[in-house]
Amino acid sequence: MSTTGSAPTVADVVAALDRRYPPAWAEEWDRVGLVLGEPTTGVSRVACVVDVVPETVEEALDAGADMIVAHHPLLLRGVSSVAATTYKGRIVHRLIKADVALYVAHTNADVADPGVSDALAARFGLTGLRPLHRPRPGSPPDGPGRGIGRIGELPTPMTLAELTRHAAAVLPATAWGVRAAGDPGRMVRTLAVSGGSGDGFLAEATAAGVDAFLTADLRHHPAGEHLAAGGPALLDAAHWATERPWLDDLAAHLRDELGVETVVSDLDTDPWTVHAAAPRPDDKEPRP
Repeated sequence: MSTTGSAPTVADVVAALDRRYPPAWAEEWDRVGLVLGEPTTGVSRVACVVDVVPETVEEALDAGADMIVAHHPLLLRGVSSVAATTYKGRIVHRLIKADVALYVAHTNADVADPGVSDALAARFGLTGLRPLHRPRPGSPPDGPGRGIGRIGELPTPMTLAELTRHAAAVLPATAWGVRAAGDPGRMVRTLAVSGGSGDGFLAEATAAGVDAFLTADLRHHPAGEHLAAGGPALLDAAHWATERPWLDDLAAHLRDELGVETVVSDLDTDPWTVHAAAPRPDDKEPRP
């Protein structure tokens, strides 16, 4: 909290976020922390978004935000120019001209406790949570409760078909929806969840002995081989939908810690915008 009694500054917000999601917890390839903004600028309203895209930036500016906190990095890979002739350069220029700061908490928020997957697990009412993928012993994020993904018990067992419909109902709506792989009648009691791309954790979901694993961006061959080897059922949701729940926790923390106003973006930034299910054989019109 700012010690002056006035509105917190960008530096105060950064300090609060760095305490909750230390940058040292991020993967080596990741780019987190303050991206844009004068540390001494006052902050009265923070916009929380998954993706920094022109639409979420304009949404934040329309809401009167002084700062944006995003999950996905805007500048993940090295750049030699942020000229306004480029897509990301235009975003940078827009934010600077509007005097709006930008901060990113990505894999350091994934591994935190509470973190991205805790908010996802809460949508399913999971209890007895434990990490799916624990940090390497002795590494900066290593500690009780921390790690990527969460494993827990459903309040009531469901079949895979029932759980898939339930997931579509409790997660933010997207055109992608939720698809599942496995026996539709399989009973699911223990569920692993991981916000964002999670097919790198298929082996750990199998080793954990869960009944099903919900994540995003599952690929054809890894998913097929996983199931063929007897792994748990899979649920594949839209990437944005698995990470959007965390924004509510983030916003609540900033309000409680700093007393700032917060706005949470519900703008669906998933790139897939159209979905059409194949008709059932008995729904097809008879051929002439």
